[in-house]
Amino acid sequence: MAETPSTMIPLGTKAPEFHLLDTQSGKYVSLNENKSDIATVIMFICNHCPYVKYIRSKLLEVANLYQAKGIHFIAINSNNAEAYPEDSPEKMKEEAKKHQFPFPYLYDETQAVAKAYYAACTPDFYIFDRELRCVYRGRFDDATPGNRHPVTGSDLTQALDNILASKTVPIHQQPSLGCNIKWKTKECVHS
Repeated sequence: MAETPSTMIPLGTKAPEFHLLDTQSGKYVSLNENKSDIATVIMFICNHCPYVKYIRSKLLEVANLYQAKGIHFIAINSNNAEAYPEDSPEKMKEEAKKHQFPFPYLYDETQAVAKAYYAACTPDFYIFDRELRCVYRGRFDDATPGNRHPVTGSDLTQALDNILASKTVPIHQQPSLGCNIKWKTKECVHS
């Protein structure tokens, strides 16, 4: 596990469209079918990452709270499931059911979506406005398994609260820290 910061795409970047398998429903879904007229949170997560596990319960609480206010959440797993079987679509479905994910949990098998978003780590968060322009990218909060800070979701929720109040999201944003996305390579060694 290499602690990796998020790439921090430029604010205003248009969200790339995608059409991915929702491991919960077994259906393919697109961004345009799942976007909100208020804001859409796209997050790159996975099953096995200790950074994701560390924030998971608070993340689900935040997602439930803000989805009730009309904001949509979409989770994407882009990890190489051949090298990391815990991140396979079957295991994703189990994880989503076990923890009652209130959002689609999509599998990016080709990793093209992660590359289009310049996703670098898990977790990696993006908020797009109603026009699908990036207004936030970065961390959930400052909590990591290594620093043991309390998990609050404060960075993400501050941005969402600003959107709901029709205020500008502050442009000073901190990158997320997490496990690097497990990219497919021709040299991939299976253990």
